[in-house]
Amino acid sequence: MANSFELTGTLKVLEDTQTFASGFAKREFVIEVPDGKYPQLIKFEVLKEKISLLDSVSIEDDLKVTFDVRGREYNGKYFVNLNAWKVESSGGGQGGSPAPGAPADPPPSSFDNSFDNEAEPSDDDIPF
Repeated sequence: MANSFELTGTLKVLEDTQTFASGFAKREFVIEVPDGKYPQLIKFEVLKEKISLLDSVSIEDDLKVTFDVRGREYNGKYFVNLNAWKVESSGGGQGGSPAPGAPADPPPSSFDNSFDNEAEPSDDDIPF
């Protein structure tokens, strides 16, 4: 999928980095997006080297997130992930974005589902 999307909102949750036995790493975060009377809480994830995009952001920062939508099936269930590949502070700062004039990194070309499914056992059959 070549489409990229953008959302702007306020950072509400910033999870710790999760590293799996295979070496795969991800970090999840949630932004609140205004939507009339009922604001929406949208969860994103950054993968591998993109985790560093979140190093300079803090809770309540206003962010512009550029992301791709990724979907997959597992045991007859369908899952969607919002994979962020660019995070900018929309308050004028450059929270995790490239320096002005620097080329932006392109989005990942394919979803990497190589993390170790046995790293975190759970009660259900979902691999993550």
